[in-house]
Amino acid sequence: MSRARAIGRPPPRIGRERMLAVIRAPVVTEKSTLIGEYNQITFRVAMDATKPEILQAVEGLFSVKVKKVNTMRVKGKTKRFRGVPGKRPDWKKAVVTLEEGHSVDVTTGI
Repeated sequence: MSRARAIGRPPPRIGRERMLAVIRAPVVTEKSTLIGEYNQITFRVAMDATKPEILQAVEGLFSVKVKKVNTMRVKGKTKRFRGVPGKRPDWKKAVVTLEEGHSVDVTTGI
């Protein structure tokens, strides 16, 4: 539970510019498509985004009601490029559960 909710205050509202900065892109994989049956969508989000910000961004951009937000940090893979070791950047993923009856079509633009 966020500190703002713990002390009885709603979290501060974020502007449309921050909403667009928080939600980077939908994650379209086989697994993310399968969890769509359970009213869940997966997004690539900003590394500094918090769960309340992600909730507000999804509700504001897609006009849906969010039930729950789960986040995870995905570690970048170590790869070799022309024999030189390198590393892909880390990124943050958010799995957003929507309320019953709400849905988002991630194939269309905002």
